[in-house]
Amino acid sequence: MPNIKIFSGSSHPDLSQKIADRLGLELGKVVTKKFSNQETCVEIGESVRGEDVYIVQSGCGEINDNLMELLIMINACKIASASRVTAVIPCFPYARQDKKDKVGSRAPISAKLVANMLSVSGADHIITMDLHASQIQGFFDIPVDNLYAEPAVLKWIKENINEWKNCTIVSPDAGGAKRVTSIADRLNVDFALIHKERKKANEVDRMVLVGDVKDRVAILVDDMADTCGTICHAADKLVSAGATKVYAILTHGIFSGPAISRINNANFEAVVVTNTIPQEDKIKHCNKIQVIDISMILAEAIRRTHNGESVSYLFSHVPL
Repeated sequence: MPNIKIFSGSSHPDLSQKIADRLGLELGKVVTKKFSNQETCVEIGESVRGEDVYIVQSGCGEINDNLMELLIMINACKIASASRVTAVIPCFPYARQDKKDKVGSRAPISAKLVANMLSVSGADHIITMDLHASQIQGFFDIPVDNLYAEPAVLKWIKENINEWKNCTIVSPDAGGAKRVTSIADRLNVDFALIHKERKKANEVDRMVLVGDVKDRVAILVDDMADTCGTICHAADKLVSAGATKVYAILTHGIFSGPAISRINNANFEAVVVTNTIPQEDKIKHCNKIQVIDISMILAEAIRRTHNGESVSYLFSHVPL
């Protein structure tokens, strides 16, 4: 493809390489380093004048450093006369801080701040996946393509769960009901949801199952799992309600703090995540984690954007 350059930030080079391979391109030359005072320095190693530039950087690992690196890379390309700069952010940072909650109205709306920072740095377009709240698209005045892992998830369920026709898709909270009903409709199976009451962030107090999972395979679906307290509680609830097997399918597997030990001790057949966040280290410590590759969805979105085509085909299909 002419006039296109793909650069990788340091958060997820493996995914960036897969995307570049898929498109038949070489990753652009970029050197990122830190000064002794921990300031980030980025040098773009080739001309981007008049080029359509894509920068792949996920919101994971050292999140603040990686976000700053992305902003500097966008700005470096912009002031080097790139014709368009697209930030490809598989896992959007600060997406959970998207509103003021009831408890303390002095909470920040950090997702909006991140949107402003990306715009001010010079991004012309954002490609992301499974935003925690889809209204985050409205925080931007530039185009945002929010892609979905759902087609890849449906494919994985049909290929890896023999009893998928006798399963119930379960949301671990009321907020994910829309995501779960969409998958249940596409598979033509039932859905259920778990109502949880939180006393404070990352701690769940009480859970109530709404729906029937008795003598069925239960598949928990959520957009992300961080400390995994919610999904592990939910798995126990589903087993006690008579589920024969419990799977969890998550787009963004953050797995921080006690997450891995919780998964190892929980009643899961498998915990399935996409590779929007690197999972190699976690797989070494937990054999229940399985990974769905979504590089082809992002690569196809880049190809279509570059050629001026619609990406809406990707909302219901996995590219071959």
